[in-house]
Amino acid sequence: MAEQRDRAKADAREKKLGGTDLTVYGSMRALGVTKFAGYEQLQTQGKVIGLLLDGKPATKLSQGDLAEIILDETSFYAESGGQDSDAGFITSNGLSLEVIDVQKPVKGLVSHKVIVRTGEVAIGETVQTQVDADWRLGACQSHSATHIVHAALRQVLGPTALQSGSYNKPGYLRLDYAWTQALSSETKSEIEEVTNLAIRQDLAVSSQFMSVAEAKKWGAVALFGETYDESVRVIQVGGPWSRELCGGTHVARSSQVGLVSLIGEASVGSGSRRLEALVGIEAFRSLTAERALVARLADSLKGPKDQLEERLTATIEELKLAQRKLSAMQSAQLATQIPALIQNSSVIGSQKFVAHEMGEVSSVDDIRGFVNQLRDNLASEPAVIAIFGVVAAKPMVVIATTKAAQLAGAKAGQLVRIASAVLGGGGGGKDDIAQGGGVDIKAIPAAIAAIRADLAK
Repeated sequence: MAEQRDRAKADAREKKLGGTDLTVYGSMRALGVTKFAGYEQLQTQGKVIGLLLDGKPATKLSQGDLAEIILDETSFYAESGGQDSDAGFITSNGLSLEVIDVQKPVKGLVSHKVIVRTGEVAIGETVQTQVDADWRLGACQSHSATHIVHAALRQVLGPTALQSGSYNKPGYLRLDYAWTQALSSETKSEIEEVTNLAIRQDLAVSSQFMSVAEAKKWGAVALFGETYDESVRVIQVGGPWSRELCGGTHVARSSQVGLVSLIGEASVGSGSRRLEALVGIEAFRSLTAERALVARLADSLKGPKDQLEERLTATIEELKLAQRKLSAMQSAQLATQIPALIQNSSVIGSQKFVAHEMGEVSSVDDIRGFVNQLRDNLASEPAVIAIFGVVAAKPMVVIATTKAAQLAGAKAGQLVRIASAVLGGGGGGKDDIAQGGGVDIKAIPAAIAAIRADLAK
C-alpha cells in the first residue's frame, strides 16, 4: 500500500509540475483559510470550497479522476516542515476519495490530491476527512524522533551541530546538520544510544503557541532561513532538553517513538552532513532481518554467533589465498600457450599480429596480465597483441603494442576504440596498452577483423 501511494503521489506531483497556475487558488483563498483540526483529531467534517481537474477549476469530480479538492476544514496534515503529508480517505454517502498527497499551494489553503475511487463530489457538499491512524502514528513517531535525534546530536557534538534540513515519514527520518567531518562508528553509536535512552525515559512531549520573541527567549531552536509568523508553535521534549519551532504532528511521550536505528551518515555538501534512521516498527523489522541474517551466517559457518566475525575473517583470508593460488595456476597454464600463439601469429605489413579469445575470465586483469606476458615475449619485434575475454557476460578486449610497432604507427588506444565500437561499447588508453569492451560477445570475430583491417592500412 505504501508503494502504491508513493507511485500515485509521484504521478500526482508530475502532473502538478506540469503547471497548475497558482492564481486558480486565489478565488478559493478569498473564501477563507482551511482550518486544520488534525492536531486534536483524525476525523472531521469539511465543506468543499474548490475542485481542480487537470489543474483547472471544476464543478464536480467523478470516479477515476485524479484531482485536487479544497475544504474549509481538514484533519489531513499538509506536507511542510520536513514532514510528509498524511494518507487516508475523504468520504460521504457513496463517495470515497483516496488522499495521496496534501499540500499548501498558497498560504492558508490546503489542497488534497485525491483519486476518486467511488461516487461523485461537487462544490458545496459536506464530506468527512479520515486520516489513516497507522500512517499518522508512524508520522508522529518519525517527526518526534527527528527532534530527539537533533537534541542527541547537540548533546554529543555540541551546540554548533544545528539542523539545516530534514525529512520524515512513517518509519523513516533524515536529518541534515552543520558539521565538517564524518562521524566515527563510536560517535554514531553514542548518538543512537542517547536517542534511545531519551525514548526509554518516557519524556513528555508538549506544544504551545507563543510569540517569536518569547520562543527565542525560551531557547527554542529555529531553522536558519525559515520565515515564521508572529505567533509560532514550540515543541518541547523533556523540557529544555529539546525545544524547537515546529508545526508538525508529534507523539505525546517519547516512549511512543518505540525505537530509532541509525542506518546512514554521509556528506551532503560543504560543512553539512546527513543522518538517516529507521523509526518504530520499521526499525524493529530491520533489526530482526539483520538478526536472522546473522543466524543464517552462523549456521552456515557451523559456529556460535559470538565467533561469527572471527570465522568470517578466517574464511575470507582462505578464499583470498585460494584465489591467489588459482590465479597463479591460470597464469602458468596460459604461459604454456604463448609459444603456439606466437608461432601461429599472422604478419600484417611489417608487424606480427597476435589475436586470441580467452573465453570467460574473472576480471579484465586476467586479460591484461596475459597480454603483458605475450608482449614481453615479443619485445624485440614489431608486434600488436589483441586478447579478448568475457567478464560477467560482457566482452572485453586489451590491446598492447611493442616499441617497434609503435614506431611503425600502431597505437593501442586507437585500435581498442575500433574494436570496442564493433563490440557495441567503448574504450581507450595509451599507445602502448589500452582496454575496452562492449555488450555483443558474438561480435568478437568481427572486432578482430576490424583490427586487422586497420593495421593493413
